[in-house]
Amino acid sequence: MFSKVLIANRGEIAVRIIAACRELGIATVAVHSDADTDCLHVRLADESVCIGGPYANTSYLNVTAVISAAEITGAEAIHPGYGFLAENAHFAEIVEDCGLTFIGPSPAAIRLMGNKAQARRVVSEAGVPILPGSDGPISSRQDAVDLAKEIGYPVILKASFGGGGRGMRLAWNARELRAAFDTARNEAEKAFGDPTVYLEKYLQAPRHIEFQILADQHGRVIHLGERECSIQRRHQKLIEEAPSIALTREMRTEMGQAAVETARKARYVNAGTVEFLLDSDGSFYFMEMNTRIQVEHPVTELVTGVDLLREQLLIASGEKMSVPRRKQISPIGHAIEFRINAEDPVTFAPSPGKIQMLAFPGGPGVRVDSHLYGGYSIPPYYDSLVAKLVVHGKDREEAMTRGRRALEMLQIEGIKTSAALHHEILQDEEYRSGAIDTHFMERFIERRSA
Repeated sequence: MFSKVLIANRGEIAVRIIAACRELGIATVAVHSDADTDCLHVRLADESVCIGGPYANTSYLNVTAVISAAEITGAEAIHPGYGFLAENAHFAEIVEDCGLTFIGPSPAAIRLMGNKAQARRVVSEAGVPILPGSDGPISSRQDAVDLAKEIGYPVILKASFGGGGRGMRLAWNARELRAAFDTARNEAEKAFGDPTVYLEKYLQAPRHIEFQILADQHGRVIHLGERECSIQRRHQKLIEEAPSIALTREMRTEMGQAAVETARKARYVNAGTVEFLLDSDGSFYFMEMNTRIQVEHPVTELVTGVDLLREQLLIASGEKMSVPRRKQISPIGHAIEFRINAEDPVTFAPSPGKIQMLAFPGGPGVRVDSHLYGGYSIPPYYDSLVAKLVVHGKDREEAMTRGRRALEMLQIEGIKTSAALHHEILQDEEYRSGAIDTHFMERFIERRSA
C-alpha cells in the first residue's frame, strides 16, 4: 500500500479521498490554488502545496505544477478525483512516466473510452447494444443528413470527446440537422479542442441508468448495481438514486453483464461507470463510460456497504479488491443523493459568497459529503457543487421521507443553495411515482411556473 498520496483535486471529493486514505494509514498531500488556501481539504491533509492562481488552467489543470508537487513531497501516487485532470489520458501517461501511480485506469483505457465515437464501436464488438448511428465521426452535413434519413428522426449530434451537454445538438428534420452540424462542431472545438462529432438516434423519453464497475489487476471485474440519474437539467445531474425502480432483477442482470463486458473489452482496471439509456419498452443502449469515480458514488456505497474510494486505493496499489466474491451483489434498501449547489434554486444563477452559518442534518440514514464550514468563502472560479446530502432507507418511500427531513434541517446561511429545489422535487407527484425520464426537469419547471 502507498505511504503518501497526492490529491489532484479540491473541495468535497478531495475531503472524501483524505478520509479513505486516513483509514488506510496513508499520508495525504493537498494541492490548491491561491483562491483555495482556506479550503477544507487543505486544512485536513498532512501537507499542502500551492500550485497556481485562482483559475483552473493556472492551477488544477497545470500538469507540470501537479507533478512537481508530487515530486517535492515524496508522494507515490496521485488520485485525480473527478473533473479537472481525472479523464486526461496525457496526464495519466505523465504520472506513470514520472514513476508515480495514477489511481485510476490506464492511459490507454481513458483514451479509448474518452473518444465516444470509438467507444461505440468497441462496445458493439463486445455485444453491448448501441443506438443506431454513425460508425465513427461524421465528416459532412450531407453525410449526417443521409444517415439520419436511414435511421429516422429525431437524431442527435454529439461531440466525440464531449460531455456535460456541450457539443450536443438535437434535430427533428434535415433542415435542423444541417443548421446544427456546424454549431455542434464549433462548440466541440471550443469546449474540447476537437471538432469531431458523431450522430445517434435520439430517444425521446429515456431513463439514464449507470452501472458502477470495479476491476482489479488480477482479472476480476464486477459491477455493484445501478444508479438512476434521470433527474438532470441541461445534461447536468441533480438527484441520483440506487437502485432504479425501473429495473427488474432480470434487467439488472442483463445490463450489469453488459457493463462488465464493456470494462473487459476496454481492459479496464480500477473504478468506472458504464452509462446506458433505458427506453420505455425496456430496451437499453450504451451511452458512454466515465473512466473515474463519479460524483454520485455515495448512493452505491450506502446500498452495498462497499467503500469505493478504499477499493480504488487497494486496486491501484496492486492488491485484490476486497469486495466478497458473490454471484451478484443485491442492493440493500434505497439511497438518494441531492447535489447541493451554490446557486439560486429558481434562476440557477451561481451564488458564491461567505458561509455565515452552517448546520448539517444528522440522524438515521443521513450522510453529508462537503468541504463547507462556518466562515468559509466559496470562490467564484469553480463548479458550484458545495455538498452532497445522501439519505438511505429501507425502501424508496422511507428514503424520500428522510430526504425531506434532512433538507429541512440543512442550514446554510450567506449563500443561496439548491436545497429548496430538491425539497420541491420531493413533493412533486411525478417524481414520487418514480415514472420519470431525462426530461422530468423540463416538465417540473413548467409546472412550477404555471
